Amino acid sequence: MSSEKDVEFCPECAAILPLPDKREFVTCFCCKFTIPIKDFDGIEIKSKIIFNKRKTKNAGLSSEDQAAGPTVDRQCAKCGNDGMTYATRQTRSADEGQTVFYSCPKCGFQESEFS
Repeated sequence: MSSEKDVEFCPECAAILPLPDKREFVTCFCCKFTIPIKDFDGIEIKSKIIFNKRKTKNAGLSSEDQAAGPTVDRQCAKCGNDGMTYATRQTRSADEGQTVFYSCPKCGFQESEFS
């Protein structure tokens, strides 16, 4: 324990204590240890929420995957090019088929097929 009382954690079992309410004691959910509510007097708890930056998805493929990969005889629906590259990813549960992502090397159009 630190030099100050660490009332966020139970001193007996180290479980996170519930927030104080209007009762006279705070009771640990795990070991039933009790702490008087006066021990929480003057304590200020600060929290900070950090959101991760949103990543843009480009049909599930990175820019490296869009250009790379084997070529298949598939016509691009946008420009009519006769060859598209493809990559597969397991986007659903393991007992379901893979998702095939097609990219046109000419115009960059992308489409996917669930198999």
